[in-house]
Amino acid sequence: MAAAPAASAAGRETGVGQPAVAGRSVVAFCCRECAYAAADASANARTSLPPTVRLVLMPCTGRVSPLHLLSALAEGADGVMVAGCLEGQCHYREGNFNAIDRVAFVQRLLKSVGVAPERCRMFTMSAGEPPKFVAAVKEMDRVIGGLPPLERSAVPAVARGAA
Repeated sequence: MAAAPAASAAGRETGVGQPAVAGRSVVAFCCRECAYAAADASANARTSLPPTVRLVLMPCTGRVSPLHLLSALAEGADGVMVAGCLEGQCHYREGNFNAIDRVAFVQRLLKSVGVAPERCRMFTMSAGEPPKFVAAVKEMDRVIGGLPPLERSAVPAVARGAA
């Protein structure tokens, strides 16, 4: 799970490495072929994105596992989104269908433990749709901003593996 390089055009515009506004943060897992390309194009066009969003470059959304999504939430993100190719147009044939199923699974899991399932969403777009990427990021930021902070239990350092 590699973070987007801060030197990239997308990283500069999304504020990777800067503190999140009002403590909120959204982790966006983006496929290299479509969503990240759309993010890069929007950055090249100087389109600003909410500073609460952190991009994670993935080779394909099919590589995103439920553990990636849940770990991001457990480690401080208030929301996670998966952004990939249009349905049926995945560069790796069916990766985005796998991602859609995994996001639905995580949403059901979140709901079962009393967490708003809207904290995890899937968006699809082509590389030539930077406005659609920007709209998805802003929609996710708006939804997360309207939810109460995610409650996290304090875990003692010993339980986390620190000695």
